[in-house]
Amino acid sequence: MTTRSIPASRRAPASLPPLDLAGFDRSLSRIVRVAESDAAEGSGSGSGSASNQYFDWHITDTGVRLTERGLTPVGTILCVHGNPTWSYLWRRLVAASLRAAGTGSAVWRVVAVDQLDMGFSERTGTQRPLARRVADLSDLTDALKLDGPVVTLGHDWGGVVSLGWAVDHPQSLVGVMLLNTAIHQPEENKIPAPLRLALRRSVLKAATVATPAFLETTLALAHPPLPQSIKEGYRAPYRGAQRRGGIGGFVADIPTDSVHESWPELERIAAAVRSLAVPTLMLWGPRDPIFSDRYLDDLSQRMPHADVHRFETAGHLVAEDVDYASALLDWLDERGLPNAPPDARDVDVASVDSSALAFQPLWHHLDEQRENDETALVEMAPPSGSAPLILSWRQLATRVRQLAAGLNQIGVCAGDRVSLLVPPGADLTAVLYACLRIGAIVVVADAGLGVRGLTRAVRGARPDHVIGATKGLLAARVLGWPGHKISVESLTAPVRVALQVEYVLAEVEALGRDELLPPQPQRHDTAAVLFTSGSTGPAKGVVYTHDQLAAVTAALAAQYTIGIGTGLVAGFAPFALLAPALGARSVTPAMDVTSPKTLTAQAVAAAVAAVDATVVFLSPAALTNVVATAETLTPTDHRALAGVKTFLSAGAPVSEPLLAAASRLMPAASAHTPYGMTEGLLMTDISLAGIREASGALEVELELEVKLELEVEVTADAGAAGGVCVGRPNATTRVLVSALDSAGAASGQPLNQAGVTGEIVVSAPHLKSHYDRLWITNRASRVNTPQNERWHRTGDVGHLDTAGRLWIEGRLPHVVVTAFGVVTPVGVEQRVETDATIARSALVGVGPRGTQQLVLIVETVPNARRAALASPEMAAAARVLARVPIAAVLVVPHLPTDIRHNSKIDRTRLSIWAARILAGGRMAQP
Repeated sequence: MTTRSIPASRRAPASLPPLDLAGFDRSLSRIVRVAESDAAEGSGSGSGSASNQYFDWHITDTGVRLTERGLTPVGTILCVHGNPTWSYLWRRLVAASLRAAGTGSAVWRVVAVDQLDMGFSERTGTQRPLARRVADLSDLTDALKLDGPVVTLGHDWGGVVSLGWAVDHPQSLVGVMLLNTAIHQPEENKIPAPLRLALRRSVLKAATVATPAFLETTLALAHPPLPQSIKEGYRAPYRGAQRRGGIGGFVADIPTDSVHESWPELERIAAAVRSLAVPTLMLWGPRDPIFSDRYLDDLSQRMPHADVHRFETAGHLVAEDVDYASALLDWLDERGLPNAPPDARDVDVASVDSSALAFQPLWHHLDEQRENDETALVEMAPPSGSAPLILSWRQLATRVRQLAAGLNQIGVCAGDRVSLLVPPGADLTAVLYACLRIGAIVVVADAGLGVRGLTRAVRGARPDHVIGATKGLLAARVLGWPGHKISVESLTAPVRVALQVEYVLAEVEALGRDELLPPQPQRHDTAAVLFTSGSTGPAKGVVYTHDQLAAVTAALAAQYTIGIGTGLVAGFAPFALLAPALGARSVTPAMDVTSPKTLTAQAVAAAVAAVDATVVFLSPAALTNVVATAETLTPTDHRALAGVKTFLSAGAPVSEPLLAAASRLMPAASAHTPYGMTEGLLMTDISLAGIREASGALEVELELEVKLELEVEVTADAGAAGGVCVGRPNATTRVLVSALDSAGAASGQPLNQAGVTGEIVVSAPHLKSHYDRLWITNRASRVNTPQNERWHRTGDVGHLDTAGRLWIEGRLPHVVVTAFGVVTPVGVEQRVETDATIARSALVGVGPRGTQQLVLIVETVPNARRAALASPEMAAAARVLARVPIAAVLVVPHLPTDIRHNSKIDRTRLSIWAARILAGGRMAQP
């Protein structure tokens, strides 16, 4: 076997770190003399017989401090750094564990090591391949008499070494925690480009030992950049080439092929971790140019029971980029370590268990209607051709079955993830149901996320296959999205090669003409990962099982009486995809799905006529333009719209005037606006009549307040009145409210109590399973109940009224905490928007939380040409209507909104913008 040669540094003693390193408590440092074992390389036996050599290790150890406090630890966290860091990497965990121990939380001893030749440990003067380093760690724990319970924690090369220790000490191991690392490098795959460069013979020594280039490059990977004082902390043990031999040795020890000396040990560990059944946590920074998501995928495949959280903004130095220490300690507590049973997992049940409901898979209507020649689906503006595309139930069912059989034949298997980059229409519907039928997991991310958002979503979901239109496949190729590529369109040979397309959908369909299908997936199998809009932060992957998707369709069918024979206009993608599951014939109107405002009144009328639709579903942004273009409707269009019986608009709050204007176009329709989210598509519902009833009750309440002159008295409830009424929960949904405290946090026990403003908490059979690879987000969104029911914290703020109706007052991150109390934005905005000169408004807070000033930002009628201070007259009128102290009123041409809905105002962005403007910044458009 071979290894790359780096001349060993001269032997040098271990030492204690300097006293003045930022954030580092040197009083916890100690030097430990360790006898080196004669363990055979790759034996997996741990320490063997002692040799005559001793080496001194520098470690950070909280054990003595805990003893001084009279505290007995429940176990030890064994922290192993990578290259080119040292135990300084773990200083935040060291401090956090001691703080937690002093507050009555579980007491954990933290032992953070400096590997030999690294940090302030001894320079051994020898090469130390992977097997030797695994044995070194065992030698150290033997010297410390560390025999359990132990939770290992590793990063970079420390991840590999710590896992080597873990598999060799099953009797002591109770848990595994990992930050960005890798345990397997397929011989056929190239290692990351930065490491290939560092491994070049002409570069290796110069970049890693002779100069601090490798160290400095690593320190530059932090997001945001590290303060100079923290960089100095990492540099402290590596000043001078004679101190950096271990850095070069680690790089040289990267096993890039099977002839490398450390390859067998890496393979041994990689195979052995499959047998680890202890609770496992992986915290990952996806912006890592070295340990990308493909290494996370490999680890997840080997340890499928692991909890995973991807911090979208973090990179290689995830321990510097985010508060990883709190996450680790919270996880240890949540998992009940050190006493958790093997493979401990969350057990969640819905408040109304979907298992108790009759289960029918989403494709059951396709199976039942496969001999039916009546229309099932119409696409008004298909990608090819100007005439509408019409498919019968027979045609759609046949296509779905043949695509399913073909996909299965080319290697798309149950459990594979398939990213669908296809616009809503016939192709997307057929592909989606084909994937579901064979048990593949569909990954759906809205084109409205934009290129950056889509890249995050697709890379985060790590699909095995990508099915897309040319535009989507081009983005996948340019941006390096993973997965085998399948095109829905025919391509020329050069384009096919350039886009790395392996199959065209027509070829897949032809391969499946025998319709030989695998067994159906089970009801509790994962069916889909649906990404949120990204309007309140990075888009999150929401995981649904087949059971939960079936519950979604059951809730829709029951609430709106949709079923076989119903004609449905789906101007909102989720409902276009669910139509076959409902048994409804559906039509996708002519519009640009990435821009809902492109939908016109005539396009809706044409879609209604195409399927004799009685139900119409449009997003609020699309609805706004439909109403705006109503003058173009012909008498024929009006006759078509007169046949609509139910009209729905959801995705963002819908005002009464907008819903009323739409109702005038569909005079026979009962207008509804459901409340829901990607995590639960239908939670409550209200009709136009219900909105008017609720608005009347609110007007009476406000008039009473005016008579009592409470509008001049500023109280802690300022701004809480009003909001958007979204009605009552549907038959299988429960809604509670967790009250806001004086700091604007939802700290109250969730209750069904009228008049209390707080975070809205929901439970239903059709609620999502969990967020994909977002353990911390899952934990934060859960509500613990004695019955262990499955509840979801929505992040929306509102209240219940005495009639049991739910009112939305804004988003939790947009709550403003002033010196006079907590203010929610929507009620204030609604009052201000009664001014005919103000089209839309956004209330934001500027300044430190607790003493924030209220700033109102408005769109005017007509639109302003540029951002500016509002006129004195407009500002005065707005202040009177707002009924809370407004520090400033600003005018903008357009308020920034999300792309999917074109209606969710980005108040966080506006708050930052307003703070800059009021601090004297240039008056630019937000």
